[in-house]
Amino acid sequence: MVNENYEPNDREEDVLKQFKEGRDSGDPWGRVNPLYLREHSELDKGQVEYALRNLKNAGWVEQLNRGGLYELVEDPREEEDE
Repeated sequence: MVNENYEPNDREEDVLKQFKEGRDSGDPWGRVNPLYLREHSELDKGQVEYALRNLKNAGWVEQLNRGGLYELVEDPREEEDE
């Protein structure tokens, strides 16, 4: 269940940005692993792991496998067009 009251910090916002990269261009998007996040941001390993853990606990992302693939579930701040 997505925690709609959760307010991501700046590092978590950086991580969410990477999840959403490519969405508007039609490229694949919504899935990342920690290494990708470190390579495409200025965050270190601990910061990435902490951000992912917080976003996972808030229900915004889910871990798909033990290898560290994560998927964006929902950013409740974005209104749906339906």
